[in-house]
Amino acid sequence: MAIHVDEAHQLFHLQTATTSYIFQVLENGQLGQLYYGSKVHVRPEYANLTKRELRNSMPAYSLDQPTYQIDAIKQEYAAFGTGDYHRPAYQVTQANGSRITDFVYDHYEVKQGKRRLTGLPSTFDDSGDDVETLVIYLHDGLTKLEIALNYTVFPNQDVIVRSATFLNHGTDAVTLNSALSGQLDLPDADYDLVQFSGSWARERHLIRTHLRSGIQAIDSVRGSSSPQQNPFMMLARPETTVDCGGVFGFNLIYSGDFLDQVEVDHYDTSRVLIGINPEAFAWQLMPDASFQTPECVFSYTARGMNQLSQQLAQFYAAHLVNSQYVRKERPILVNNWEATYFDFDEDKLLKIVRKAKELGIEMFVLDDGWFGHRDDDHTSLGDWFVDHSKLPNGIGEFASKVHHLGLQFGLWFEPEMVSIDSELYRSHPEWAIHAPERRMTPGRNQYVLDFSRQEVVDYLYDMMSKVMADTKLDYVKWDMNRYITELFSTSLPVDQQLELPHRYILGVYQLYDRLTKAFPDVLFESCASGGGRFDLGMMYYAPQAWTSDDTDAVERIKIQYGTSYGYPQSMMGAHVSVSPNEQIGRHTPLETRANVAFFGAFGYELDISKLSAADSATIQHQVAFYKEHRSVFQFGKLYRITSPFEKDHNVMSWIAVDDSQSHAIAVRYQILNRPNAAYLRLKLKGLDPNKQYRVNEGQHTYYGDELMNAGLFLDHNFDGTTDSRKDADFSSRLFLIDEV
Repeated sequence: MAIHVDEAHQLFHLQTATTSYIFQVLENGQLGQLYYGSKVHVRPEYANLTKRELRNSMPAYSLDQPTYQIDAIKQEYAAFGTGDYHRPAYQVTQANGSRITDFVYDHYEVKQGKRRLTGLPSTFDDSGDDVETLVIYLHDGLTKLEIALNYTVFPNQDVIVRSATFLNHGTDAVTLNSALSGQLDLPDADYDLVQFSGSWARERHLIRTHLRSGIQAIDSVRGSSSPQQNPFMMLARPETTVDCGGVFGFNLIYSGDFLDQVEVDHYDTSRVLIGINPEAFAWQLMPDASFQTPECVFSYTARGMNQLSQQLAQFYAAHLVNSQYVRKERPILVNNWEATYFDFDEDKLLKIVRKAKELGIEMFVLDDGWFGHRDDDHTSLGDWFVDHSKLPNGIGEFASKVHHLGLQFGLWFEPEMVSIDSELYRSHPEWAIHAPERRMTPGRNQYVLDFSRQEVVDYLYDMMSKVMADTKLDYVKWDMNRYITELFSTSLPVDQQLELPHRYILGVYQLYDRLTKAFPDVLFESCASGGGRFDLGMMYYAPQAWTSDDTDAVERIKIQYGTSYGYPQSMMGAHVSVSPNEQIGRHTPLETRANVAFFGAFGYELDISKLSAADSATIQHQVAFYKEHRSVFQFGKLYRITSPFEKDHNVMSWIAVDDSQSHAIAVRYQILNRPNAAYLRLKLKGLDPNKQYRVNEGQHTYYGDELMNAGLFLDHNFDGTTDSRKDADFSSRLFLIDEV
């Protein structure tokens, strides 16, 4: 049993395999947080966790309860304006302008399993995995509003998923000014905030900062989760490493504007808030209507960040990703974008397809430029019909030729965007997000369609589904190359304009949902100018995502390492591109480019029809090698060994281990070589200490404990004698570890 309720003490204890989450009903009927951390025994009460002291200059709840000072009490879902001066979890404006509410405990329910949310990506339990859901109902007597706090306990993955549902049982409309998904009040502030920040082409770099007094937050108001900040964050004890120590993980199942916030108060206690960013949000809640917040994922371990990442990966596989793709190996693809850009015709594309067949590649993806009259990025977005000047026989006929050659066929769309020079815009200029009588700000020479309008979603579904059916499509690359500006919808009334960001992302989810249900065998990959919408909301519909537009192997080391903390390697689209790299001009060895891209959904992003004989042979070998070891690359348990964000930022290493601990692949990347460097050893992780292993089919065998505790001796890449000097910088070494 995962949920324990003591009705006499109105106490709720949620247990996973190794953690406990405890809260109770307070004297005033609100909910108080008691504990979240390593597992403790179930008891009827926890006197040690409810001690209080009278504090000067703090308001009391009432004259007859002077020691009940809510500003000093840990809470579960805090209100605004009644004595707690921390940031609240929600705020409601009523018909008379008041923002004061008094939600008190009414009753609870315990349900078996977990149902999916309507209209939002969400967790589920389709397998009977001992999952239980607790719903706490809070009621405000004056407004007749109700809040249902939802807690689903996934005991086998040490995860608790939270959300809130607001229901208006009153006669007046109210406005939700904020409605966050989850709150956690912690008794101290001795934590490091670990966030994953960056920009286009350098997404999800790890930044670790000790908490300080005041508010630390990561957020987005761009209309997407953004490459600047990612909605996954951790709170780790200062001594916590990848291998040991306490760490909390928080992730929001949402792809729009978000807020991850930690507030440290004057007594060094911490409040965590997760949810939709209130900065550009409001929701008019009419009588008899409800509002559902996105779900947020809470997870804790006392065994370090590797363990946290692994239990999250297991959780996503069991309870978030489309079950069809949980263990389904992702195909090796070649994408024509960096090979041709907009300059292609059918003959040029078929040369790439035939070469792909020769090399053993499994899928050809036709990127931007196949539709309208799209010869550059100023035109045709929204016109999802084939450009016959490039594909004279139509997109269906071209797809048939690809299929006939034995390859799967994928296609690029950017459905959320429109070009001024397009038939769609000329027919429906009102469908573009814009403020009346204000200039429209271009981004990437394009504009954003108003997905809060049902007719926009319907139009795009009709256009895309026709192409998908005509091509018997195997794969969709869904791109989004700019953010929302001039936030205004011509279809929404004045008092609902701040609903646009959330309504927009609900429209995106609706289109995803309709297409994935109509074409259940099509693999979707999300993309947002690379990694600008790399989040769990997208993962629900698209089990893999383009990790970054930056395909340089050295930059990808950091990007993929940072991404791995919150997301599994099967989600990371990773390709080998040309050298020198198209984004930053760096020359890197073909071997290193592949060794970086192997740890993800693997593919190529270059003109393979122009390869030398030597490079063709190398790529053919890479493809065969990846097929042989694809399962462990994509689904193996990942252990980080050396971080590129620590020390001199020169080395990164990690290892993926299969479920039976009989096969593993480790890699060590080195950015710059060093003259006469110190001796090197690579200490592996995740092996069975009692099994014997052979490394790279060598003649010696080693016990797992030796490989993990003593490590592998590594000779130096460059000793000043042989041809090794050509690959000394930007080098990599791959190690195959097999049980004897």
